[in-house]
Amino acid sequence: MPRAASQAGADRGQRRTSLQQERSRATKRMLVQAAMALWRTNGYAETTVADICTAAGVSKALFYFYFPRKEDVLFEVGVMSTRSARRTAEALLDKPYEVASVVAAALVDLERSMARNPPELIIAAILEGYRHEHRILAGQEPVEDEEDTGGMFTALFERAQRDGTLPRHVDVAHLAYLAHTLVSEGARHWAAGAFGDRSFAEVVGADIGAVIAGVSRGKP
Repeated sequence: MPRAASQAGADRGQRRTSLQQERSRATKRMLVQAAMALWRTNGYAETTVADICTAAGVSKALFYFYFPRKEDVLFEVGVMSTRSARRTAEALLDKPYEVASVVAAALVDLERSMARNPPELIIAAILEGYRHEHRILAGQEPVEDEEDTGGMFTALFERAQRDGTLPRHVDVAHLAYLAHTLVSEGARHWAAGAFGDRSFAEVVGADIGAVIAGVSRGKP
């Protein structure tokens, strides 16, 4: 086969794969959006898989192709929110930045997303995220990549270390994990009303700032 024809075939295959992946993501988003609309109206416990399928106009077989359990949709809700916040943070790294400002912007984005949902749905999504993590640690589910697990600040901390803002001795992967844990616990407490008049971004931003300051002062 001529080289040009072979390359053209490969390009068509890549385009076909990309199109299929985009359709798959669109279907998954549609199912999540249908589920969230029902949960906001009827509550999570009262909404069945059949209800979600009817609202989305799909079969149960298609639903279970993407989500083995209803709880997996709940986990995806949390993933979508943290993914948006991470992209907000990463977009700010294209220009001069301050770590605290980038963290604050990401947290504001996440708080805005959470505010659209009932508190009990936020708490349920966070608890399902913990159960999901425990299943991974127990070897019951495969380890996912960062795009799905929502490492909100990994790129920020890596960039800050390269720029010299974070000392070289700081374990940025562990720092990102600590920050993500503070985000999850902060969201749960915020949804439960534990912060009073203080915003989620204010409280959690201060907590993450304290952790960054602490690890930066540590000895190499």
